[in-house]
Amino acid sequence: MTPYRLPARNRTVVILGLTLIAAISWIYFWRLARDPLAMCMVNMNPWSRADLIALFAMWVAMMVAMMIPSASPMILAFAGVYRSRREKSLPYVPTSAFVLGYVAVWGGFSALATVAQEALHSAALVSSMGTSVSGMLGGTLLASAGVFQWTPLKNACLRRCRSPLGFLLTEWREGAWGALQMGLRHGAYCVGCCWLLMGLLFVVGVMNLWWVATIAAFVLIEKVTAAGPWVARATGLVLVLWGGWMLARLFV
Repeated sequence: MTPYRLPARNRTVVILGLTLIAAISWIYFWRLARDPLAMCMVNMNPWSRADLIALFAMWVAMMVAMMIPSASPMILAFAGVYRSRREKSLPYVPTSAFVLGYVAVWGGFSALATVAQEALHSAALVSSMGTSVSGMLGGTLLASAGVFQWTPLKNACLRRCRSPLGFLLTEWREGAWGALQMGLRHGAYCVGCCWLLMGLLFVVGVMNLWWVATIAAFVLIEKVTAAGPWVARATGLVLVLWGGWMLARLFV
C-alpha cells in the first residue's frame, strides 16, 4: 500500500459516504425531473420567493449529483494524506469538512445559476423547463463554452482538478478548518473549470435528465481519464461548430 492510500476499511467508508451523497442528490433531481409540477418550472408567471428557494435547492442537488463523482479521486486522496499525517486518527471528520467546503462553493454557484435562470425566465429566453427558446442564446452559449475549452484558464483549472496529490501538497492546511479551506479552494478550481459547461444546461433543458447526465459524464471523463485534456479540446471544437451552426441558421 502506498503511503497516501487509505486502508481498505477507511476507503470503503469514504466511498460509501460519497456514493450516498451522490445517490440522494440524483434521486431528488430525478423525482423533480419526472414531476415538474412539484416546482415552479411549469409556468411562465413571475416566480415567488418560495419558487426561487425551490429552484435553488434543485440547482444545489443537481450540482452535487454531477460533481461529487468527478471530485471523488481528490477526496479520497485528501483522506489518504490526512491518514498518513495523523496515523492514529480516522480521516472522516476532516474529509467531511473538505467535502463541505467543496459543496459550499457549488452552492454559491447554484445561487448565481438560480438568479440567471430567473432573469432568463423573466425575459422569456428560456421555457418553463429551463430550455432555451432563443437561437441566439443557445448558439452563443454553445460557442462560448467551446471557445472556453481552449483557454489558459480552463487548462489551468483542469490541471489542478486532475492532479490530486499536486493540489494537496501545495495547498495543505492542518485541522478541520484547514480541510474546509482546502475544499473551498478545490471547489473554486472546479467551478473555474466547469462553469460554462453548466451554462449548456440552458441549451437543451435544465430539467432534461439525460442532458444533465451527459454533461456529468463528460466532466468525469475530462477530469479522471488520461485522455481528458484532449477530450476537452475536441469537445470544444464540436461545441463551437454546433453553436456556429445554430447562429448561422438565424441569418439564413
